[in-house]
Amino acid sequence: MAKESMKARERKRARMVEQYAEKRAALKAEGDYEGLQKLPKNSAAVRMHNRCKLTGRPKGYMRQFGLSRVTFREMASKGLIPGVKKASW
Repeated sequence: MAKESMKARERKRARMVEQYAEKRAALKAEGDYEGLQKLPKNSAAVRMHNRCKLTGRPKGYMRQFGLSRVTFREMASKGLIPGVKKASW
């Protein structure tokens, strides 16, 4: 389980990315790299981490499901993910 402070930091980054997305795109289109450098670092989408939607775990993330591998395995073995059956874990 991820710390609440880490989850909060990710939410803050996500808001910042949304807030500066248009401005960033306009500056990139103009080629104004000095203007881009003046924007906050956390406003870049590259700085976002993928995290498990249930546990907040940043490692072993599976994009197709939005879950970490551990959570995916638990849910699959319980039969909560349709179309996935346990072959050999």
